[in-house]
Order: sequence, then C-alpha cells, then structure tokens
Amino acid sequence: MFLSLLQRWVRKGTLVVVLPDGTRQAFGDGDEPRAEWILRDDGVMRSIVRNPTMNLGETYVDERWDAGGGDLAGLLRVLRSNLEQVVSASRLPHFLRVGSALLTSWNNVRASLANVSHHYDRDEALFRSFLDDSMHYSCAYFADPGMTLEQAQQAKAEHIRRKLCAEPGDRVLDIGCGWGSLGLYLAREGGVQVNGVTLSKEQLRVAQDEARRQGLDSRVQFLLEDYRDHRGSYDAVVSVGMLEHVGRRNLGRFFEVVREMLSDDGVALIHTIGKTGPPEPVNPWIRRHIFPGGYIPAASDLMHAVEASGLVLSDMEVWRRHYAATLREWNRRFQATRDEHKRTLGERGCRVWEFYLTACETAFEVADLVVFQLQLAKRNDRVPVTRDYLHAIPKESPPLRTAASGS
Repeated sequence: MFLSLLQRWVRKGTLVVVLPDGTRQAFGDGDEPRAEWILRDDGVMRSIVRNPTMNLGETYVDERWDAGGGDLAGLLRVLRSNLEQVVSASRLPHFLRVGSALLTSWNNVRASLANVSHHYDRDEALFRSFLDDSMHYSCAYFADPGMTLEQAQQAKAEHIRRKLCAEPGDRVLDIGCGWGSLGLYLAREGGVQVNGVTLSKEQLRVAQDEARRQGLDSRVQFLLEDYRDHRGSYDAVVSVGMLEHVGRRNLGRFFEVVREMLSDDGVALIHTIGKTGPPEPVNPWIRRHIFPGGYIPAASDLMHAVEASGLVLSDMEVWRRHYAATLREWNRRFQATRDEHKRTLGERGCRVWEFYLTACETAFEVADLVVFQLQLAKRNDRVPVTRDYLHAIPKESPPLRTAASGS
C-alpha cells in the first residue's frame, strides 16, 4: 500500500526505495534532486504511515531505515518537497490546530525549568563540538555566502547591536542569554551594561566563566531567573532564540514583560524562529526528544501579542534560508566528531541529534519556517526611518534620546 502512495505523491525529483529484500523501486520524475531510502525491516513503512510526524524520526532513531550514501538531508529534502502538505497539521480545522498548540506548550515557571533543563543542561562538550567558538545557539546571519560560521554569528550579533540603537553605558536586558555569547558581544563592542537571565544552570556556569575570562564580569551579570520574575528598567531589551520556549499561551505576557521593563525611550529586539503559515503545534518528535513545551509562533501570533502589549512595531525583518545554512554547518561539525559522541551518547543518541539537525535544516529549506526579527519601541520615531544604519559603517552614533522623553 505504501509504495502505491509514493507512486501517487512523489512528483518532484527522484526517490529510490530499497526494500529489505534488496528490491529497488524508483518514484518521481527522474530528475534531481535524487535520494535513496534504505528500509531495514518489513514493518517500518506501516509504522511511519500510522503517524508520520512522529514515527519517521522514531524509526530512524531505532535504526529501521537509513539514507543511501548517508545523505539524510538529501532524503528528507525529497520527502518534504513531496509529502509536506500531505501530512501537515495545518490541514486540521483551525480550532484543533490552536487547541493543540496551547495544550502542548502550557509553560508555567516550573514547566519552563524542566523543559530548559531537558535540552540545555547537557555536557558542554556536546554543544562546543558543533557551535561556533562563541557558542551562539541560534540562527547565524550569512551576509556573504562565503562566511564561516564564526563570521556569520558575529555578523548576527553586530546586526542586533545596531538594531538596539544603544549607547555606551546603557542598561541592556538579555532574556534567555544562553551561554552569554550575545551579552558579552554587546558589552565588549557597544560599551553597555548587560544583565542576562537563563533557566539553565549549565549555561549560567559557562556564561559566568566566560565573562570572567574576558574581563567583562564587572559589566555583564548573568542570573538564574525566569524572565517573569525579573525586575528592572532597561534602555534596551533583547531576546534571541528564546521566544520559541515561551509557549503560545504566554506570548502576550512575554511582550507585556518586555514593555514593563523597557524605558520610555528604549528599544527591544526579539529574534525568533517563526512560521509564514497558520498556527499549528510543534512537530511531536521534536517536542518529545528536543524541545518539550516548545512552540513556533506564526506571524499572526506575534502581531496579535505585540498589538495587545501596546508596543510599537518599528521594524520586522524576515530571514529566509539563513537558519538552513546554520544547521547544515552545525551538522557537518557534529558529524566530524560523531565517533566521540557515540562513546557518550550511544548510536541512538547520535541518531537523535543528527535527525534533529537535519530535519530542522530541511524545514527551513522546504517548509514554512523562517526567522523573524521584531524591533519594538514605545515611540514610533525612536529608531531611524530607513534601514541604512544597519548596513553602512555609521558616520555618527545611533540617534540620541530626545529631551522630551525625560530619559
């Protein structure tokens, strides 16, 4: 039955299926891209058809299938190109999509602590093996396709620094500061004072150690604290790659907190994975193994929450394909040290991580995932009215605060 479904659905590129008995069957138009799917047992296709969004990853982790030539990305690319719409949750009625998204990302403070610990409180060496030297665990900005990962992550940090329009001595809050990479960059390059909050004890340890190593511990303070419990007033608020952990139910509260802590003349920059399509739950395999409680907001989710907060949307930038390039390089680095990880994670653990990285890479290539950067303020004249200041070497400092603001 499954082969007949592939015959009907696979139209773009070429998919060669190798059955457990060695029989080969090709589907598609015969053109590029080409991929080979090696099935290891007779029941694997029945498992996948029963629940494709969960069991495609589960059966890979269980070693029930492989990609020919080890080209997992190529195989997932062909499958997504042909089958994404067939299995998409967006085909469900709207009220079911919204209800499921709410129920699977119901993140109070206790749940947020557990969810963050599940992914981030792992051996530091695992993340160091595939991230850039500064440990940025979010989308890099490939302003030039020839950039290294390190260069592209620095370009991202600089792009954000300019968008914050902060001046030396300003107070900046970094919500979800990770291993401290962005906060340290802002303090070092922008001369600002940074408070960073995280729920990961392991990330906190690394960030504090790095602040001391760089001699920035007097200008950067990292705290183990939920953003909802933090208090303070800041000239700039930044959050990179954290909104995906907030949960759909809490989006409104998140932007309310940003507004409460932002000075009257402040600027906020929220960087998040997002969807160009309608709201829907996170892939259940990703939710189980990688980011429990996660939710990828649609543009409509974000606009509704920002509107309700009373903040002004100064700019919204959409990054396409940058995260695909980032994930591709992360996976390349992970594969280069796979044998080392196999000793600590086992084969199953390695397959979890490589499926995660590759599935996400192809989602940014073929599906509707992008990165949104929302620049927010309390006044619509706070930031320059064009984007020229982001891309040219500035001839003068970012716009000063107006006397009327009282700051």
